Amino acid sequence: MRITAAVTAAPGQSFELRTVELDDPRADEILVRIVGVGVCHTDIVFAAAGMIPPPAVLGHEGSGIVEKVGSAVTKVAPGDRVAMTFRSCGHCSRCDRGDAAYCETMPMLNYIGMRTDGSKAIHDHGADVGSNFFGQSSFATHALTYERNVVKVPDDLPLELVGPLGCGIQTGAGGIMRSLACEAGSALLITGGGPVGLSAVMGARIQGCDIIILVEPRAVRRDLALEFGATHVIDPAEAPDLAAAARAIIPRGVDYAFDTTGVPSLYPGIMGALASKGVLGLVGIAPPGTPPPGDVTTLMTFGHSVRGIIEGDSDPDVFLPQLMDHWRAGDLPFDRMIKTFPFSQINEAIAAQHRGECIKVVLLME
Repeated sequence: MRITAAVTAAPGQSFELRTVELDDPRADEILVRIVGVGVCHTDIVFAAAGMIPPPAVLGHEGSGIVEKVGSAVTKVAPGDRVAMTFRSCGHCSRCDRGDAAYCETMPMLNYIGMRTDGSKAIHDHGADVGSNFFGQSSFATHALTYERNVVKVPDDLPLELVGPLGCGIQTGAGGIMRSLACEAGSALLITGGGPVGLSAVMGARIQGCDIIILVEPRAVRRDLALEFGATHVIDPAEAPDLAAAARAIIPRGVDYAFDTTGVPSLYPGIMGALASKGVLGLVGIAPPGTPPPGDVTTLMTFGHSVRGIIEGDSDPDVFLPQLMDHWRAGDLPFDRMIKTFPFSQINEAIAAQHRGECIKVVLLME
């Protein structure tokens, strides 16, 4: 079928809206009409670096209406409202333990821009286009996806806005609620107040953390963090010694730290802010070759831990409905971070986000 998609044609170039051909769903595939799709930093990184050889269609925070299902699909039916998330196999040792985010075939299923048999689902005048990004490629009016990707969305949730639950929000909230499992009464330092960092703030409030410190240069994001539950905010321009600034709030140090920035120059200050047995969780994308934070002797002396986190350790079928419940209860007002743009303005939306004029972009299909 003919669809409109935002195509990355070359590394670092703007997205181009093109009319392309999308395959009919195979037996295990689901055709979704996209209603809204979030723009994630991962999309921008992949596009800038050409990590999926262009031309390619990215997008992995889609939501929409199921239009057609393959013969082997039983989880959803045409007409169902769904949010889409990352893809996992469902039968490896990690998936069997509920660790879908660490599926043994995660890179193959999400990052290579094609089906596992090497075929591509999108074509432009007979030429193949990179597809299947995170099992969806939802920067398009329609996308093919899979049962492990989709979670049904109840009628009382704003369908056009729930796509970011499938990546950025579950990464931030899940990083605190699942990966680090911060205890009630604990102290937490969060670096970066973008969508992931602010979701972490909301997750920390849900967990009952006693001290929630956000480090963020933009005042509007610091203010929103306080509304979301942060107890303290730090402007890095006014606190060049991050460890000292955190310990001025809690002298013993923080029990947990959560970095969403991927900025290596922040790592020494974060590690210096950790209390004994403190744990640092990393979700920010650092430059290739960046060494892990911390000095080995210091790690041993104070029992510090550093761990990488993917998708907030989420099992989407379990965690996304929980996040929806928290939104209903008013504990996760993620919609307050979102600014919507028409899909046709994808490049303008990304530029506005880069300038700090909005926190989280969601593109709406016209």
